[in-house]
Parts: sequence; C-alpha cells; structure tokens
Amino acid sequence: MADDRPPADRDRSRLGEAAERSGQAVQRVRHRGGQAGQVRARQWEITLIISIQAGLAATLAALIAQHFLGPGAHVFAPAAAVGTIATAIGQRARRTFELLFGVGLGITIGDTLRFFLGSGPWQTGVVVALAIASALLVAGRGGALVGQAGGTAVLIATLAPMQRGLELPRIFDALVGGAVGLVVVALLLPINPLRVLDRAAAPIFAVLCEQLAELAQAVRQRDGDRSQRVLERLRGTEGDVGRLHDSLSGAEEVVTIAPARWHRRQQFHRYARSASHLERLLLDSTVMARWSTTALQYDEPLPSELADAIARLGRAVAEMRTECRVGEIPQCTRTLVEETAELAGRASAVGVRSFGDALVTALRTAASDLLRAAGCDPDDANRIVRRAAGAGEAAISPPPRRHLHRARATRATRARRRANQAARRRDDRAGLSARKRPAR
Repeated sequence: MADDRPPADRDRSRLGEAAERSGQAVQRVRHRGGQAGQVRARQWEITLIISIQAGLAATLAALIAQHFLGPGAHVFAPAAAVGTIATAIGQRARRTFELLFGVGLGITIGDTLRFFLGSGPWQTGVVVALAIASALLVAGRGGALVGQAGGTAVLIATLAPMQRGLELPRIFDALVGGAVGLVVVALLLPINPLRVLDRAAAPIFAVLCEQLAELAQAVRQRDGDRSQRVLERLRGTEGDVGRLHDSLSGAEEVVTIAPARWHRRQQFHRYARSASHLERLLLDSTVMARWSTTALQYDEPLPSELADAIARLGRAVAEMRTECRVGEIPQCTRTLVEETAELAGRASAVGVRSFGDALVTALRTAASDLLRAAGCDPDDANRIVRRAAGAGEAAISPPPRRHLHRARATRATRARRRANQAARRRDDRAGLSARKRPAR
C-alpha cells in the first residue's frame, strides 16, 4: 500500500520555515527592546540634567533671598527658580518674563479689587476669576503667566488682610528666582546643544533605516501584510518627532543665551534645517509605505528596481547621518541618492500602473528631501534627482533615432524654406525697383 504521509523533506522545510519566522520575530523583539532601552537611557540622562539644574537653582535662589531680601521665609524665590527651569524646557527666557508679568498682574488686580470689595471668601473667588480672565486675554492660552496671576491673586486676597507688605517681597522673590534659573541654564550648567539634538534625532534615523529596508523586502516579496506593518510603524513616530522639536527648542535657547555655547550657533542652524527636512523624509517614507501596500493589495506589477531603490534610499539615510556627524561633505549620500533616483526612473520605464507610479513619485520626492537634509540647495536637489531619473528612463527605453533624424530633417527643411522665401522676396524687391526706374 502506498504511503500517503508527506515526504520528510517537506516536513523539514515547513519546520525550517517556522523556525526561521520564529527567529526573525525574536530578532525584531530584541531590536525593539534595545531601541526602547536607548530611548529610556536618553530620557534618564535628560531627567538627570534638569534635576541637577533645578536643585542648584533652588539652592542659589534660597541663599540669595535669605541673605539679601531681608527676614522672612521667601518660599517663592526657589519656587520661581524651579518653575523657570522645569516648566518650559526650551522656552525658559520667555516663560520667566511671563512669570514676572503674571505676578505683577495678580498683585495689581488683587490689590485693586480688595480695596473696593474688601476681603472674604466670595471676594477671593471674584479676584481669582478676574485675574485668570485678564491673564488669558493677555496670553491667549494657558501657561506660567496665567498660573502666576491666579496664584498671586489668591495670596493677596487671603493673606494681605492678616499680613501687610506681601506685594513687594513677592515681586522680588519672583525676580530673584527667575534670574537665578536663567543663570544656571546659561552659565553654570549649559547643555551641549548638538549632543542633545543628535540623541533626539537618533530614533528617527533608526526607524527610517530599519523600516525602509523592511519595506524593500516587502515589495520584493510582494508581502502586503509586511508593508502594512511598516506603514503602522512609521505612523507611530509622533513621539520621536515631538521629542526632536523639544530638543530643537532647548538647543536654540542654549545657543542664544549661553555664552559658552555661542560658537555652536552655525552648527545648530545647519542641524535645525536638516531636522525639518528629516521630518519631511519621514512623511515621504510613510507615503511610500502606503502606496506600496495599496499597489500590493490591487496586485499591481512592481518592478524589482522599486525594491532596490527603496533599499538604496535607506542606505543613503544611514550614510547621511554618519557623514553629518563627522562633518564631512555628504558625497556618498549624494551618490546613493542619485542611484535611488536612477532606479526609480528605470522602474517607471519598465512599466508601472497608477499606484506604482505614485510610489515612483514618492521615491523621487524622498530623494530630493534627503539631499536637502544633507545641505543641498532645493533647486540643485530637484535638478540632481530629475537628471538621474531621466538617465534611468533613457537606459531602459532610449528615444528612437528616427525621431531625431526626422526632427533634424524637419529643421533643415524649414531652414531651406526660409532661405528660399528670403531670396524670393529679394528678387521681387529688385524687380519692382527696376520697373519703377524711369527710362532714359
């Protein structure tokens, strides 16, 4: 009797595929766990720096208030110093002025209304409501100004009847605390702005390199589920982009107010321009993942050149980060981008449908944005990508020579026709002048 059991090699192949998939899943989990650990380490480092700055500012503010502002608790001086550092990273100078303005607004409204309405529970509610409303009208949103206006109004309305002279000490406390906070940030413990920016941009670079390589494999293997996972991963980078914006704001503040970091201004502005284009590149990659998923769902043909172009773009992103960190001219990045655009042009010439054509367009846009992130002028970046894509198209389907000969023949024929018409006009004018000439 024949054996109906499947062959042993088929069982082994199925087991091998299952083992391979399991190994890939374990590697992905380990990689993501490592990235999460790196993010937590960066957060711990930033937390430690801010904590040390806040503790030092509170200590200095309390010492200055105790020795130079006379007797009293002077609780608000260290509180203002801590609020200046911790409440608005990257906008400390502006928030310090908001804090001082909020204190002054709360004192003015509290004293004025207390003079007309007196003191009591309902008077306190009215004072706080008007102080908050006035602060919101001035600021247009919540923040240090609104909070300090409301808090100061509460203190004035509740404590002023029992303790005279609260207004002036509170103003001096706010001034000392804010000034000490700015001094600590600018002079004593200024952060390294480029290091902060590099650490904030590292997760975005890692996601781009990893997911572009994953997308290339998904297109090459025509795996729609895999490309859908890439799309979801790229869409989940809002937190990384937000941390990059916060780091840009903090670094800009440091290079503006910290004399020890003024020599980093030019590097910061160059890095800030690259970061804006990096965010666009992330959006371009999301668009590519979406068009790839849609094209695979509609079973459109996707030439192998598209997968190669996407993989080449991921390599260009990694190369750009390496060259920018070293400070070299991004020549390798430009070469890889040109190869990406050329492969996209080849794919377009081989033949794509509607969604595949949209993917080619997204690839060319991403290549241009990557060149801009590397410091290339926008017009030059577009010209480089356009020339490389045109070269790729011409390599697959060059223009027929007969058209060129026909065009040349047409231009030559037109030139001869114009020359004959000019000669005929000259002959006509010569004959007309001969007829008009009087006979002798």
